[in-house]
Parts: sequence; structure tokens; C-alpha cells
Amino acid sequence: MSNTDRKKGLGAAARVTALASSVMDLHVRIALQEMDREKRRLISGGIFLATGGVLMFFALLGTELILGLWIKALFELEIKSTILILVFFNLVIAGMSLRIGGYLARGPYLPETLEGITKTTKAVLGRK
Repeated sequence: MSNTDRKKGLGAAARVTALASSVMDLHVRIALQEMDREKRRLISGGIFLATGGVLMFFALLGTELILGLWIKALFELEIKSTILILVFFNLVIAGMSLRIGGYLARGPYLPETLEGITKTTKAVLGRK
């Protein structure tokens, strides 16, 4: 292998390395932009999850006793039946709060990053 062939090989490797570095820089930059945009959604999801947990706790402490006594007196039920009704009600409300919070906390997705990588790959391969 001549000296000229080695220089061409090193030049091509340097170009590929620079291209890979450029793609990674682009990916990191876009990912940081996406993260800034998604912060609000992630924080909102966390707030809804925390709200669901706190509401479950307060529901069990505050209204359980009063509601339980009212249901027991109104329907003339045993204490076990009254507790079962209250548990079901709490699970429904908690499930709804956790579902909303989980939906908001999903992700994050990086469509701009995927689009940038696709464009770069097509440019490297010479396709349009």
C-alpha cells in the first residue's frame, strides 16, 4: 500500500468520523430541545399521579368513616359490606386519576431526531 493510498484511507475515515460526530451532535441538540418541550407534560403527569395518591389517602381517612356510617345506617348493612362498597368507590376514583397521570407521563418521543437521522442516512447513501 503506497503512502497516497494510506492518506486517502485516513481522509475517508476522518470524514466518516466527522459525519458520525455531526449526527450525534444533531441528535443531542434535538433531544435537549424535545426534553425542554416535554418537561411540562412530564411534570403534569407526575402531579396527576401524586394527586391520585393523595386523593386516595384523604378519601380513606376523611370520608371513609362518615360515608361508611351513613351507608351502614341507610341500607342496614353489615360493616363488611359497607367497607367493600367504600373500597370499590376508592379504587374507581384512584384508577381514573392514575390513568390520566400515566397518560400524561408517557413518552418522550423524539420525532425530529428520527427525521434528522433519516435525512442524514439518505444523504450519506446518496438517495433523495
